[in-house]
Amino acid sequence: MTTLSTPNPQGAVPLIGRILLAVIFILSGVSKLSNPAGTQAYIAAVGLPLPLLGYIAALVVEIGGGVMLLLGYRTRVAAIALAVFTVAAAVFFHHAFGDQNQFIHLMKNLAITGGLLQVVAFGAGAFSLDNRRAATPAHKLA
Repeated sequence: MTTLSTPNPQGAVPLIGRILLAVIFILSGVSKLSNPAGTQAYIAAVGLPLPLLGYIAALVVEIGGGVMLLLGYRTRVAAIALAVFTVAAAVFFHHAFGDQNQFIHLMKNLAITGGLLQVVAFGAGAFSLDNRRAATPAHKLA
């Protein structure tokens, strides 16, 4: 007798979630590459010091962290960095609560942070470099 097995969504769902979260950061970082002066002026306009350093940090976190999240490589570390970055962006750039657009951006950032904290709590999932590394015997890593 043959039994029907139901597909296991637990393998694909974390991957889809990571893709959806990572794309936001990667695209945002790449867009900053196209207008470095404008991005630095925006950073300076909100009163943050060292706009060049802030610009470089944003690129590293958004593109680097986004790619790490996408691939599932050191996923928890990447998700923590992206979560801190996202909360900082909300606090420094979307704090005009009276402006409905800014309030929506603030809430979006908090929702993204919630998703990232889920990744921190539950890991990258089956389809990730982290999972592949965990399955590799220690003697093959040397």
